[in-house]
Amino acid sequence: MSVQPADAGVIVVDARGHRCPVPSLRLRRALEACLAGGEVELMADDPLARIDVPHLVRTLGYQLISSEVRGAELIFKIRKAPGATTVGEDPSN
Repeated sequence: MSVQPADAGVIVVDARGHRCPVPSLRLRRALEACLAGGEVELMADDPLARIDVPHLVRTLGYQLISSEVRGAELIFKIRKAPGATTVGEDPSN
C-alpha cells in the first residue's frame, strides 16, 4: 500500500492494481488516521470503487469533495468532516 502526505493535510492513497474491497479498506484506514478537516485522495483502477467509495464515505459521514476519471483511473478526494466518527467509534472520547 502506498500512503503518503501530498500537501498539508492531504493523505494520498494509491490503491491502483488492487480489487474490491482493498481500495475501500485502505481509504477507511487513511481516513481513520486523518485529522478532522483533513483530506484524503484515493487513486484506484477497480471499476467497483466508483460505487464502493461514495457509499463508504456517506456511511462514515465524511464529505466526497470530488471524483474524476482519468482513463482507467479513478481519483476521489474526501474530507474528514469535523465531528465525524468512524463506525463503532465512541464520539464521547
